[in-house]
Amino acid sequence: MGCRSLRRSFALPCRIVDEAISLAPEELKRNLNRLVTVALQEYIARKKEQAFEAAMQEMARDPAIRSESRSVNEAFLQTEMDGL
Repeated sequence: MGCRSLRRSFALPCRIVDEAISLAPEELKRNLNRLVTVALQEYIARKKEQAFEAAMQEMARDPAIRSESRSVNEAFLQTEMDGL
């Protein structure tokens, strides 16, 4: 079974901790471990979203994908005309 919890000691600038606490929802203001966990989860989600967006932009520039997309759109255009 994998690691459920990892204990580490970090030196965080007080200014960053104070600002994070001031912006945190009430349920996280008194639990720095939970606040850091939520912040890391949000960071991970944001990085994954950025990677996905970059991949979509790269695909949008790919001539083969653009050509295939045009073909698919043309095929479905006929069904749009019949009101379905």
